[in-house]
Amino acid sequence: MGIRNLLMILSLAISICIGLVLARGGNSTGANYIMVKELSIGLSMDSLKEARWQVDRDVIVARCKEQGIRVQVQAANSDDAQQIRDVESLLTSGVRVLILIPHDAVAMAKAVDMAHKVGVPVISYDRMVRDCEPDMAVLFDNVRVGELQARFLVDHLPTPGKGKIVRIYGAKTDNNSRQFKEGQDHILEPYIRSGDIQVVHEDWAEDWKPENAKKIVNAAITRLGHGFDAVLASNDGTAGGAIQALTEEGLAGKVMVTGQDAELAACQRIVDGTQTMSVYKPLSELATDAADAAVRMASGRPVITRDVVNNGKIDVPTILVNVVALTRDNMLQTVVHDGFHGYDDVYRGVSADRRPPRP
Repeated sequence: MGIRNLLMILSLAISICIGLVLARGGNSTGANYIMVKELSIGLSMDSLKEARWQVDRDVIVARCKEQGIRVQVQAANSDDAQQIRDVESLLTSGVRVLILIPHDAVAMAKAVDMAHKVGVPVISYDRMVRDCEPDMAVLFDNVRVGELQARFLVDHLPTPGKGKIVRIYGAKTDNNSRQFKEGQDHILEPYIRSGDIQVVHEDWAEDWKPENAKKIVNAAITRLGHGFDAVLASNDGTAGGAIQALTEEGLAGKVMVTGQDAELAACQRIVDGTQTMSVYKPLSELATDAADAAVRMASGRPVITRDVVNNGKIDVPTILVNVVALTRDNMLQTVVHDGFHGYDDVYRGVSADRRPPRP
């Protein structure tokens, strides 16, 4: 046999071995092998119930497809056990990279460990997974989100810098909730210490559900009547629940309500006057950054990041995307200009004479 033919056979054998190793599924028996025919990326999502997560999914899938890579998507409906099963299924199918949106930031450390056991790198997306070693994270600056919410609230109270507020935190299981609170506390603590701002009621909204936020505001109204000036709600979903409770009491539009995510329903409430502000987080930029990083990882190319965020165990290399306070005054220049929501959709409930000129 000639040396050339021998080298060709050896090269083919090595290629087959590499394919088998990369495609190895991570289970207890170690017996599950699949030949990889194409590069694919796994996207394990907490939920698709909120409209914003559908945007994230669609942008990630489309961006990877542009680069010739398929994305396999699983959504766990906020069920930790289901999300672990989803991750196991994605790893068994031979994905090269796992993009993880954890429901429970601590519980999903197991998912990171599972991926690493079969040589699959993990990107923690939008929410930081804690107490483990993800390869990188792609996040909004969540502390900054909380700072923007609290700064706006302080400056726009009926008497700026003074008042009584209700605080609605996010899900206790979500590390982002604590980062939003951290940012809010940066701004609020001096005012609270001085007594100028009083937190008259506060609670965590389980799973970020609007109905749980409504219960929190209902409880505040039961205790305090109409004796508060603002609701510091940590996202648009909980803001919506708060506004439902305020509407029932005839307080919608009279009590300031914050939010974040720039969901369409929230933008409509802002231009209508029942929600005061949100925080615009350019989802397409976040999702595009995550998709590009995953494609580079899957292709064996390096990913360069400028920031790190500590997750309780390590400083995780992180791509941080900036955020913007969103009000009625800059709606056109932000979400409409960027195509995040359409002009007609945002101003659907506003009469023609009250609409700003179409851009």
